[in-house]
Amino acid sequence: MTRFYRYVCAWMLVPLFAACNPADDAAVEGGAQTPQAAEAFVFQSERQLAELLQKNERIAWLSSTFVTADTERMAASVNSEFTALRVQLAAQAADYYALDGIDADTRRKLLILRSAITVPAPRDVDKTLELSKIRTSLTSLYGKGEYCYTEDACLDLGHLNDIMAESRDPEVLLDAWEGWRTIFPPMKDLYARQVELANEGATELGYSDLGQMWRSVYDMPSTEFSAETNRLWSEVKPLYEALHCHVRARLVEHYGSALVSPDGPIPAHLLGNMWAQDWSNIYPLVAPRETALPYDLDAILKQRDFDAITMVRMGEAFFSSLGFEELPATFWQRSMFVKPRDRDVVCHASAWNIDEQDDVRIKMCIKASAEDFKTIHHELGHNYYQRAYKGQSHLYRAGANDSFHEAIGDTVALSITPGYLQAIGLLKDIPDASGDIPLLLKRALEGVAFIPFGLLVDQWRWQVFAGDTGPDNYNDLWWQLREKYQGVKAPNERPAAAFDAGAKY
Repeated sequence: MTRFYRYVCAWMLVPLFAACNPADDAAVEGGAQTPQAAEAFVFQSERQLAELLQKNERIAWLSSTFVTADTERMAASVNSEFTALRVQLAAQAADYYALDGIDADTRRKLLILRSAITVPAPRDVDKTLELSKIRTSLTSLYGKGEYCYTEDACLDLGHLNDIMAESRDPEVLLDAWEGWRTIFPPMKDLYARQVELANEGATELGYSDLGQMWRSVYDMPSTEFSAETNRLWSEVKPLYEALHCHVRARLVEHYGSALVSPDGPIPAHLLGNMWAQDWSNIYPLVAPRETALPYDLDAILKQRDFDAITMVRMGEAFFSSLGFEELPATFWQRSMFVKPRDRDVVCHASAWNIDEQDDVRIKMCIKASAEDFKTIHHELGHNYYQRAYKGQSHLYRAGANDSFHEAIGDTVALSITPGYLQAIGLLKDIPDASGDIPLLLKRALEGVAFIPFGLLVDQWRWQVFAGDTGPDNYNDLWWQLREKYQGVKAPNERPAAAFDAGAKY
């Protein structure tokens, strides 16, 4: 999670403070539709948002690092007002965007204002409130979801994920896989209504549907974006198919051809992950027989008795070696590196940019593991990128698009090579080339395996938003796309009421 999510939250606070600047409101909301008025609208919108962002970020930080009913209420109390205001400003931006004679900078910022809403509500107040309630309900259903084996034995997603990662018993895996999906049939009607309302909101902003709105922010027409994703997939597909073939063959050896077809899709519950999007947990089943992994970074970090601060210092040193300034003292004073013993926190790793200048932080519950070592480099990539654009105006203090921040972090994480580990003293020698195949295979199980999953999720959404598929066929389309792109199938016949896309809500 990065700036985009919390930037959205900043809009929540605008109605609370709007009365402090009535003249400013008039400048934004009134007047003729001229290029000069568009510039004034953008200028005032940026100023208001920049002033309010710090307060919102601090509330969001508090609610994530000190989880109580009160801090959750503080963070969520203005959700419906926030949605209404975003729709209002997006609608104004859409009106100005249609004008001739606007300079490129203003037009770019109007596009950002117009399309920054992930799920736009209609302008109708009652529908805005309805959409807000639906989104809260969907999030609550997912967040509180548990599968109960018995009345007294219930497991949340974290524990079910552990089973998917560690068990090799197909019956145990199937029970966990099916159990998680029993939670989501009640979400289907809510989701369908959310689609209706969000499409209405997108239409009011000048888009044909929500899918077109989402595809419009990549500096190309939305139709070209769809074609580009297909072109890129066609380049990666042969590598994925080779990986799929290898994994399937090894699973046939382990589980038998009665469970895994030698030439068909792989049952989704056997790939080490609740959604079959990351296959790295089954590496021991598919590893090369001739060559072992040349080193075990988990074991090295534990043997060295590395703590969280040491690991983050090593991440900072990586960026310093590239010529970036050291992190400010406040980063070390204000970040959350380990899980506190005295309170509940949100452990999901994230990078924060509190004041859009130098108050950057990370929030993690770090353990001495290879995964967390990589994640530290990823999250710090966000922080250094945030500092790099701090001199820009408010609407430009964000990633170039909604995937760019993650691309920065993932690219940095790819630098954790044997050569890098040797340079920082974690390896004595760089392993010879014979160890490359195991390392690359493990990375492919993480990254290459995810690509078709990410693509099919968007394909499913786009078809749903376009009205090509109705609620009765949501699940059929989901599994058609899973087989088409991933070569993965449901492990059994799915119930008519199933809403398996909701399992990844």
